[in-house]
Amino acid sequence: MDVSVVIPTYNRYTLLKRAINSLLVQTYPVDEIIVVDDGSTDNTKDIQNDFPELIYIYQKNSGVSAARNVGIKRAKNKWIAFLDSDDEWHKEKLEKQMVFHMQYPDILMSYTDEVWIRDGKKVKIPKKYRKIGKDAFVENLSYCNIAPSSVMIHKKLFEEFGLFDESFRVCEDYDMWLRILSEEKVGLIPEKLINKYAGHDEQLGFRKDMDLLRIEILKKNLLQTKRRKKQIETELNAKIFNRFKVKKEHNK
Repeated sequence: MDVSVVIPTYNRYTLLKRAINSLLVQTYPVDEIIVVDDGSTDNTKDIQNDFPELIYIYQKNSGVSAARNVGIKRAKNKWIAFLDSDDEWHKEKLEKQMVFHMQYPDILMSYTDEVWIRDGKKVKIPKKYRKIGKDAFVENLSYCNIAPSSVMIHKKLFEEFGLFDESFRVCEDYDMWLRILSEEKVGLIPEKLINKYAGHDEQLGFRKDMDLLRIEILKKNLLQTKRRKKQIETELNAKIFNRFKVKKEHNK
């Protein structure tokens, strides 16, 4: 089983090098590294000189969804893993997921637990973001609880459920996982195998409009998914009510 790793990036040259170095020390070798530069204006293009073994693709700034999709289409292998350019893998991350998928060949997507680091220090993960692994759909319905950097996935799932929705500049992972989780069983490797970093500039995961975007995504999934509609509708109504309540209190 060979794996292609797709790294979308934008103006993170220094952090990108850290991410790539974490791939090069994996106990299970990465077969292909694809860096998709989403229109960077810093020195990101130099990464192809630093690591000549990787595939570097430049595109006009189109968002992380478009960047990931370019990498998925370019990947030569059936198995794909993602790594955000500000994160890094622990050295046994890929090996642990490979062992899992060899043991459970019918499961076509897995994810791992994670370490959170803010401003250089480990932080305690809030209870609502802790991984349980019983029903991943339910655990990801209120908010996205699967980090893209932890995911390993078979191309068959993209063929069945489509690629990342490029109309979403953020929360694109929330939408993608809900589409898959509504019908597919996925596996959790309950070990902290990635570092997720926060506290630096240009982070997409910290936006004031996140809940509004989740409402739009739930509306989309309510119309398009075949299963779990009642659960989606209940969550959608709850988010709309909470947003109305907050807005009403703010206007008092």
